[in-house]
Amino acid sequence: MTIYDVKLIDRKEVAENTMAFYFEKPDGFTYKAGQFADFTLIDPKETDAEGNIRGFSLSNPPYAKELMITTRLRDTAFKRVLKTLPFGTVLKFDAAYGSFTLHNNKDIPAVYLTGGIGITPVRSIVMQAAKDKLSHQIFLFYSNHRPEDTAFLDELKALESENPNYHFIPTMTDMDKSKKKWHDEKGYINKAMLEKYIKDLTKPIYYISGPAAMVTAMRKTLNEAGVNDDNIRTEEFSGY
Repeated sequence: MTIYDVKLIDRKEVAENTMAFYFEKPDGFTYKAGQFADFTLIDPKETDAEGNIRGFSLSNPPYAKELMITTRLRDTAFKRVLKTLPFGTVLKFDAAYGSFTLHNNKDIPAVYLTGGIGITPVRSIVMQAAKDKLSHQIFLFYSNHRPEDTAFLDELKALESENPNYHFIPTMTDMDKSKKKWHDEKGYINKAMLEKYIKDLTKPIYYISGPAAMVTAMRKTLNEAGVNDDNIRTEEFSGY
């Protein structure tokens, strides 16, 4: 892989305690939707035992003009530095990696089961699919505690009007702690919720991304529903 210098050009909050960071895209750099990259802070003002390198999914689709990563703001040296970096600061960028990418066979549906910041590679995939007018049937189940915690919620919903083959199913598990109204699904993603939207659970290829506990639980649910492990792809987000 190639290592580039990339310049921080913007940042914005996309949910409570969740921030997106934007970088200039290097000339000639290409990647597939769903891939990730390693970012290295150069001579940061503080560091800790976790070091100065972090892997982040590229949450912008490949057609976008800028690179984008999205992260929960844990209290680590890396995140504290990243949150306060002056625009124009240069980081080292090692990319692209990963095979959490949409399969080629358009006749097989794609089902994304994601929670929290696990949405980052999926955002890239569903936006690129809409732009390319792919004919894959895509189902995105997205679990969060509350709408306030949910990155890209309105954007992912609006994408349904761009792509008739894309179906967005957000669900909230902790609405009693929310100040917002909610009319979509509630509770954890389970077999009953999947069957409500998907006729034959054994037909799709499943992509699970989120905390390790969620990935494990979703794989168990799918296996018990008769889904073959060959049709399950995972990306664990630990320590985010």
